[in-house]
Amino acid sequence: MGLTQTKTIAQPEPRRIGTVIPVGALRSEQSLGAGEFPDLVAFGELCTRMGLTLMQLLPVNDTGYDSSPYCALSACALHPLYLRLQDLPEADGAFTRAVRELGERYQNESRFPYQTLLRAKMKLLRKYYAAHEEAIQAQAENGPLGRWIGENPWVKEYAVYRRLKEANGEKSWKEWTSHRTVTAADIQALWEDPALRKEHLFWAWVQEALDTQFGKAAQELKAAGIILEGDLPILMNEDSCDVWAHPEYFHRELSAGAPPDMYSPLGQNWGFPIYNWQAQEKDGYAWWKNRLKVAEKYYGAYRIDHVLGFFRIWASRREDTSAILGRFVPAVPITTKDLSALGFDPGRIRWVSQPHIPTGAIWDSLRTGGIDPSALAVEAERVFTLALDRIGAEELWLFKETIRGEKDIDALALHPAAKAYLLAAWDNRIFLEYAQGRYAPVWYYQNSQAYASLSAEERTNLEALVRQNRQASERGWERQGKKLLTVLKAASTMLPCAEDLGAVPACVPRVLTKLNIIGLRVVRWSRRWDEPGEPYVPLSEYPPLSVCTPAVHDSSTLREWWEEEADQRQFADFIGEPSLSFKYNPGIARIILTKIAGAASQFRVFQIQDLLHLSPQWYAPDPARERINVPGKVDDFNWTYRLPASITEIGKDQHLVRAVRELSEVVPVAKPSSKAKKRTNP
Repeated sequence: MGLTQTKTIAQPEPRRIGTVIPVGALRSEQSLGAGEFPDLVAFGELCTRMGLTLMQLLPVNDTGYDSSPYCALSACALHPLYLRLQDLPEADGAFTRAVRELGERYQNESRFPYQTLLRAKMKLLRKYYAAHEEAIQAQAENGPLGRWIGENPWVKEYAVYRRLKEANGEKSWKEWTSHRTVTAADIQALWEDPALRKEHLFWAWVQEALDTQFGKAAQELKAAGIILEGDLPILMNEDSCDVWAHPEYFHRELSAGAPPDMYSPLGQNWGFPIYNWQAQEKDGYAWWKNRLKVAEKYYGAYRIDHVLGFFRIWASRREDTSAILGRFVPAVPITTKDLSALGFDPGRIRWVSQPHIPTGAIWDSLRTGGIDPSALAVEAERVFTLALDRIGAEELWLFKETIRGEKDIDALALHPAAKAYLLAAWDNRIFLEYAQGRYAPVWYYQNSQAYASLSAEERTNLEALVRQNRQASERGWERQGKKLLTVLKAASTMLPCAEDLGAVPACVPRVLTKLNIIGLRVVRWSRRWDEPGEPYVPLSEYPPLSVCTPAVHDSSTLREWWEEEADQRQFADFIGEPSLSFKYNPGIARIILTKIAGAASQFRVFQIQDLLHLSPQWYAPDPARERINVPGKVDDFNWTYRLPASITEIGKDQHLVRAVRELSEVVPVAKPSSKAKKRTNP
């Protein structure tokens, strides 16, 4: 989007109301089973009628046959699923019937069959290409396709990667029979190989067509006064052309995720490599700058997914499946010298940094595991032989040096009860020694047997060391976050909007505020968690430099939250409507959405499902079916949400159009005067 528009939206005014929708969710008379880029224009026209001036999309990068938009195969390539075949220059009467039949086959599906639909569409694309191969090759030599490739050099490594991935049965590049490790020269040589040119040009041709259709739609939205906001996941899928072609930019030995919390007691291990920021700095963060340059062709704003990752990221070793033994990267290490200063000799350091397993614990785990008593001794001996080394003549054991993580334990040929015990014991330590003489505190270190054995004085001294270490690390996080976000902001005219959810260090809001980067406020989670009753933060106190929303793509919709999860009475009192009924309906939707629309935030953004609930016509029988994603599940449901009817049909609902337009006219809630009396409920 243009520089002029970005300067406009960077100001405190105008306030904007917007909606979030996955491109695949759009439904039209022309789309083939799932939304396509040209559908954005018709949806934008509906948004204009509704008074919505911000449209936020989920990521639109190519993810291959993985339906999650956060598992991209490329930071730049667009998803072929969103290409409209009928609008291709190569479209002709020979394919009319096939296209029509494909559309009719899936048009009435409530959610689109991702893999089946994508395979059918790719098959048709192959036929289009084969029928016009000579003309397309001519375009690549001295025509628009050739010029486009020259302007988008990233497509060469993408095309080479996609050809190799398809030749290897869509397996990860780590499992390919060849070219698992390549240089830039290797990729260029493969691209220029005449025997492979036909296949490489296919992928470039598809990307040029996607760029044309998406770019045209984006320009029409801009002309209509709608800001299009993209979503740039901070991390890259390990199975991506970027990690394959540029391994120097990543620490592949570590896996990004999130630390344990009340919802994920073992933490979250996402499987994505973390960035090697030192390596990226050497070339002026060229990879990130190019990524933003590509996104800027379409967007006026972008969501920085997991902005905390620019400050620090929770990283686990590849040998672990969970994230319970992760650590923050970067972080100031606790060293052997630090522990020695507390009076810990080498034996004591080993005690706090390695799990110590009593002999009896193995026998007890097998007995309680229901094993046949006659097999008890054999199974116990197997555990001691395969997994553990005894400490001298003591009845204590350490894990063998060959066991480096949970995956190694899980691979042992042991009784399930013994294996379960060993997995639970693996994190039973105070410190993780992640490099020789360098330690990080384990998340649940206070629950370890080593911590329980410390004296009161030792605990006090250790806690002081951990606290001091954390404070030093936070100073480093602030420097890194400020540095990286400054680079990103200067590299693009797009307005950055940060997704700053989770356990947010104090340095994050400071940096975002200083750089004028918009943060995120999810109403249901914006509470004063450290106060009695965990009250909601008043909507009038939301910072103007923020996006306010009642739900996100990983959460339930507002309707499902209200009926299944919400503390209804507390929330109803919070918004000043204590008599709201339990069953969600358009009246309740209007009340809650109106209150949220009055938040002090500059942007108020609603999932399209939440807006549709303003009309009785668009309620699914089961609210759970209206979700976009249920985290932690991999199935055919996630990421396949579709509108309940076509954009045209929804646009005929005048009641809905008026109700949404009223939200755009809501004025912000006035912040109460400090002298005003506090309201007390009877």
